Amino acid sequence: MREKSPLTVVGIGADGWAGLSERAKTVIADAEVVFGGPRQLAYLPSGALQVPWPSPLLPALDGLLAEHASRKICVLASGDPLLSGIGTTLVQRLGIDHVEILPALSSVTLARARLGWPAEETEVVTVVGRDVHRVNRVLAPGRRILVLGSTPSAIADLLKARGYGESRVTVLEELGGPDERVHHSDSTALNVLAIECVGPPLSLVGGLPDDAFEHDGQLTKRDLRASALARLAPTPGELLWDVGAGAGSVAIEWSRVHPSNRAIAVERDPERAARIGRNADTLGVPELRVVLGSAPEALTDLPKPDAIFVGGGLTVPGVLDACLPTGARIVAHGVTLESEQALARAYGEHGGELVRLSVEQAAPLGGFTGWTPARTVTQWSIAP
Repeated sequence: MREKSPLTVVGIGADGWAGLSERAKTVIADAEVVFGGPRQLAYLPSGALQVPWPSPLLPALDGLLAEHASRKICVLASGDPLLSGIGTTLVQRLGIDHVEILPALSSVTLARARLGWPAEETEVVTVVGRDVHRVNRVLAPGRRILVLGSTPSAIADLLKARGYGESRVTVLEELGGPDERVHHSDSTALNVLAIECVGPPLSLVGGLPDDAFEHDGQLTKRDLRASALARLAPTPGELLWDVGAGAGSVAIEWSRVHPSNRAIAVERDPERAARIGRNADTLGVPELRVVLGSAPEALTDLPKPDAIFVGGGLTVPGVLDACLPTGARIVAHGVTLESEQALARAYGEHGGELVRLSVEQAAPLGGFTGWTPARTVTQWSIAP
């Protein structure tokens, strides 16, 4: 067993002091200073110095901890401190060796208990301090979703916009407390929203239909996008640069693979850059970062990527040269003779894989059906 931590985070529910374990009560009673929100502190009997969190909290957090570093500290958190709570922030900043977590039942656990929803069949999305469009990523027919940190009206508007207006939304308020309510009306109280999805399917597999994206023609088409994503090989937590992003389709599909995936779309045209943001919201990845600028200059101060897609700008001097030193997996597409020559040179100098992709679609031809070819695309890919 490790040594006792100088800082303990205690989860407290809507049932307040009465719902705490004896160990949690002892930790609070032994503390010299207790941090928490006004609502949480109000549950406690008099005793230790009580310090309400300031707003905004994060800029002041390090200073507050330093000010009371010599004291035995207790931090109050709602329910499970590691579920969109202060416990996550403290562990990230101080390390788990310096933080002890005493969780209470989370709002998610209580909501599932009220609804009879198994954990393995329930998706949880937090929009606490985040964009509500994150919910769009997980919408699927028959799916059960718990949303933390939103209002019923915001969720209702989002569901209607995505064709899920028939979904059943349950509002669960003040779970575990004396004022608990489970109902289907609008509310602004502290709540969890439960969604039973009814609407059109949208795959998480790379290669969404082209009409899933708003675009002006500058779009990596479906079959070519699926091929690029297969070689980019996204895994959870990785970062992608999408250079010359157009409609942002590659960056968006990369981000949809897993909620921890990140992407930066680099686009020089302001209208297209704004369009990327709208597409990211619609398809459930609002955290996608859009950088307005031209490569290679716009790449200079970006965080190191795990993978790079170059969909435009191959003939601009220095673009590939800026990507290669990152050590990332790279996939680049060229449709012109000049961009194809640039990829052929890269293949000759660095190796990798060079392929030509030709897609034809059946279309009416007089009274018959014939093949209509799209532009052939040259694809170069390389992995470290």
